[in-house]
Amino acid sequence: MTDNAVKRADKFLSIADQFKLGRLVTEQPHPATNNLSSLAADNLPEAISILKELDRQTIEVLSEKKKQICYLKNIIHDTIKSGNNIYFCGCGATGRLSLTIETLWRQVNSKDNIKDRVFSFMAGGDVALIRSIENFEDFPNYGARQIHEAGFKDGVLLIGSSEGGETPFVIGAVEEAVQISNNKPFFLYCNPDDLLCEVAERSRLVIENPGIEKINLTVGPMAVTGSTRMQASTILLAAAGIALFYYNENDKSIEEAIDHFYEYWDSLDIQFIERFIVQESQYYKDGDYLLYETDGQLGITVITDTTERSPTFSLFPFENANETDPDLSLCYLFMPDALDSERAWENLLGRTARTIEWPEIDGIASREQLIGFDFSAKVINRRKLLYKSIRQHRFKIQSDQEGINFILGNYRHYLPAPFTVPLFSHLILKMILNSLSTLVMGRLRRYESNVMTYVRASNNKLIDRAIRYVDLILKNKNIELPFNTLAHYLYEMIERTPADQSVVLATVMEIEKRNT
Repeated sequence: MTDNAVKRADKFLSIADQFKLGRLVTEQPHPATNNLSSLAADNLPEAISILKELDRQTIEVLSEKKKQICYLKNIIHDTIKSGNNIYFCGCGATGRLSLTIETLWRQVNSKDNIKDRVFSFMAGGDVALIRSIENFEDFPNYGARQIHEAGFKDGVLLIGSSEGGETPFVIGAVEEAVQISNNKPFFLYCNPDDLLCEVAERSRLVIENPGIEKINLTVGPMAVTGSTRMQASTILLAAAGIALFYYNENDKSIEEAIDHFYEYWDSLDIQFIERFIVQESQYYKDGDYLLYETDGQLGITVITDTTERSPTFSLFPFENANETDPDLSLCYLFMPDALDSERAWENLLGRTARTIEWPEIDGIASREQLIGFDFSAKVINRRKLLYKSIRQHRFKIQSDQEGINFILGNYRHYLPAPFTVPLFSHLILKMILNSLSTLVMGRLRRYESNVMTYVRASNNKLIDRAIRYVDLILKNKNIELPFNTLAHYLYEMIERTPADQSVVLATVMEIEKRNT
C-alpha cells in the first residue's frame, strides 16, 4: 500500500462518521429489485414492469404531497410578483435537475422580462453536468461561495434539493441563503426526518432550523441500491418543477396536473424499450459506440441520463476534446443543429454556460474545460479521428409538438406526450431513459442483484457506499473485517483499478486473495 493511499484512507477515516449513511432509506436495497441484474439478462419484460411500477409509486407519493407543492407554488408566486428571482441548486443528480428546471423555464418563457427570473447552479458549475468534479459536494463553504457568485440577494428565493438530505454543498448554500434573504429558503429531500437527524448532524441542523422551509419527499429505497438518480431525483424534479410552472395557477390546477400525470404513466405501455435495450447493449458488446442524437428541446434530459451512467456504473465519462488521447465514452450526446461547442451548449441550456474559475481547483470547472465537451455537429468526425476503426451508431430521440420519436437501428417508436407543460414530457422521458440505461447496464453486468458494485468512489459519501458494498459481499463469503481495514484496502485499490472497472469487486478480490 502506498504512502499516498494510507494518507488518503486515514484522512477519510478522521471524518468518516459524518458520511456513514447506510441506515438512510435512500441507501437501502429495494426488495422488489433483488434479482434485477438477472432479470435484465433473462427476462426484460419483467424487469421493465418492475421499474415502471416503482416510478408509478413515486408519482403516487408525489400526489400525496399536493398540499406542500401548492404551498411552495404560492411562495414562488409571491416572489416573482414582488420582482425577485427564483434560484434552484443541487449537487450531482439534483444539480442536473436544477439546471433542467431553468432550461425548461427558458423554453417556455422567451420574453426578456420573465426568462431570466429563474436561475440555477450546481456543485462545480455547468461543467459538472457532464463530468462529476471529485469531492466538490463535500464542502458546505463551496455552496455558500457559489450562491454569492450567482448574485443571490435579499428577497430572492432559494430552492435547494438533496436526494439524501445530507449533501454538504446544498446544505451550505441553503444555510447561507438564510443569512442573505428574508425569503425563507426551501430544502427538498427524500429521507425521514427522524432518521436523518440521527445519522447526520448537518441534516439535523437544517431540519430543526425554523428559518428553512422543508419538504420531505421520501419515496423509499432506490431501484438500484443508492442510485438516487432514479426515483428520488424524479420526485424532486416533479415537485419543484410543478410548483414553478404552475406558479400563476390555482391549487386545483396543480392537483389536476398531477392526477393527469399519474393516469398517463399508469396506463402507458413502456415495453417498447425492450428492443432498444437489447440493441444498445449488443452494440456495446460488439465493441461499437453510440451517439444519442437529439435537439434543444429534449437535450437536457438526454444528456442527464447519459452522463449519469459514468459515476453510477464506472464507465469512461464523456471525453474532452482538450485532453490528449482520452478514453472514449461508450455513448455521447450529438446535437447536429449546433455548428460548434459554444452553440451546442447554448442550445442545450437556453443560455450561455456558467463556469467556475477559482484558481484553487486548477481549471477543472473552467470555461476551457466546458467547451472541450463538444457535442455539436463536429462530434462524429472528432470521435472518428480519435479512434479511426470505431463504429458509431445513432440513437435518435427527438421531439415534435405531440410527442417523442425513438429511432435506433431498425427500431422505431413514437410516444405521444399530450402535456401542455413540457416538464411532464421530460419527466416521462427521464423515467424511460432511467429504466433503459439501468437495464442496458444490467445486461453488461455493471451491477449485481440490485447492488451498485461499479459505483465510482469519487466523494466521501460514495467512499462510504463502496466500503459498505465490499463489506456486504465479503459477509456473504463469510469474511468479516473492521470498517477501518476495509477503508485502507479500498484506497489501495482505488490507486490500482482502471477507471472503467469496479473498485468494489477489485477490493473484494484482493481481500479474498490475502485472507485465504
